[in-house]
Parts: sequence; C-alpha cells; structure tokens
Amino acid sequence: MMRVCLTAFLAVAVAGAMVAQAHADGRLEARYRMSLGGLELGRAALLIEVDDTSYIASGSGRLTGVVQAVSSGKGTAGARGAVRSGELAPRSFAMEAVSDKKTESIRLVMNGGGVTDMRVEPPVVPSLDRVPVADKDKKGIFDPMTAALVLVPGTEDPLSAKACDRTLSIFDGRHRYDLALSYERIDEVKAEKGYAGPAVVCRIAYRPVSGHKPNRAGVKYMMKNKDMFVWLAPVAGTRVLVPFRASVTTAIGIAQLEAEAFETRPLVGTRSTPAKAGLP
Repeated sequence: MMRVCLTAFLAVAVAGAMVAQAHADGRLEARYRMSLGGLELGRAALLIEVDDTSYIASGSGRLTGVVQAVSSGKGTAGARGAVRSGELAPRSFAMEAVSDKKTESIRLVMNGGGVTDMRVEPPVVPSLDRVPVADKDKKGIFDPMTAALVLVPGTEDPLSAKACDRTLSIFDGRHRYDLALSYERIDEVKAEKGYAGPAVVCRIAYRPVSGHKPNRAGVKYMMKNKDMFVWLAPVAGTRVLVPFRASVTTAIGIAQLEAEAFETRPLVGTRSTPAKAGLP
C-alpha cells in the first residue's frame, strides 16, 4: 500500500493528458514535504520544463525524520518526451531507488505511447498469484513522471473541472494501473515560497490492471479507498497544472505530500540536459 502511495507522490500522483493545443512554455521548481499522521516521512523535489514541442521532468526524494532512524532510503526519477499535435508523447523514463535492503532501477524507452524497450533491476519474479503484464498493457500509457503534467484544453481558465476529467493509464515498469480522476472543488493553497492562489481538487480512484497480486491486502485496500485526492496548481503563463498537494488515507493515518516551495517562471535560456534530469 505504501509503495503505491509513494509512487503516486514521487510521480506526483496524477495527471498527463491529451489536449487541443499545448500553449505551454514554462519552468517549475518545487520542494515537497511527505508526512504520515502529521509526522515527517521525507522530502521531495520536482523540476519541470515544458514548451510547445517538448518537456523534461525530473524528481528526487529521500526519507527523513523518525523513519530515517529506522531505515534509509532515497530515489530519483526523470522523463522526457515530445508535445505533438497537442498530446504528450513520452520518449524515456528512468528511476533509481536505494534503501537498506536493496537497490532498484527501471529504464523505459517509448515510441508513440508504447514501450519499445525496458530494463528492470531486479527483474520481476514470476508468480502464480501475480497478474502478468501483457504486451497490450504497455501501449497507450504514460510513465509516472509524465503523469505529473496536466495540459488543460481550450481557452477558458485551466483551473476548472476539466482538469479532473480524465483517466490516466500508467506503466511504471512493474505495474500497469489506472488513476481515474473526478472533480471535487476549488481550494486556496499557499506555499512558504512561491505560489499562493487557487488549486483544483480532484478525487482519485486506483484501478490495478496487471503486475499486481490481487489477493494482497494493500491492493484491496487501495482499490476500495475513497479518500485519495490531489490539488493541482498552475505553472505560470501556461495551461499546465501540476500537483501542489496530494493526500491518501491509510490504515495508520493520512499520508500527505505538500509543496513548501512552488516557484514558476517563463522558460528562458538553456534547458536542463537529460543527464542533469537523470534520464537515459
């Protein structure tokens, strides 16, 4: 269950969509605090750069607070792709995570929304109680980092119910799942540094497709969970929204990710290179 929560958080939980026109040219630098039941679990950072033809997204996270005294852990993730005909078209995704017990890495190469090459270490161990990932499950998907971008169509204010009108098909190298969003309300949010203003609140429904073990208690709990939400805030000067806050009710308290810094500006000058973003 916590793996699903943290994947959603570091992927920044939600989004990525097809739009009529991108109209995006901006940069976001954000820092987040992760907590469970009010106690700090970790810190995360996010960098997004997007224009009318391409995007780069990279993030990092690490365990802190009382959890760090028990177990160390940190990770990085990055994605890049094109914006074509008003659609996000992921091209590559990379993730590395290190803890006391193991090191994990995933590399995906995509073309036209489908996975053309992948490397997962350690590899997934075949199991009779695991739903196998079929070839069709790797097509028409977003990687978790690309799913951190929401491009809202039309000319009206992107901070509207349209931002939540979508179901995201996500493949992270091990699991294929859908996140179905639905509109809840508009809230006011404020970071310690940067953005202060309205955010669109979407409810999230988790729907596993393959790669999971249906009989696991954590999977069943997340499928029934009605208390998962994301707050989407704008990247200034664009029609792009990204998560400002996310919350998931768990059996031991509310797991939450919230921006402490959320700074956006026009994209000017040299963009981040794939190496800096941790991409293949």
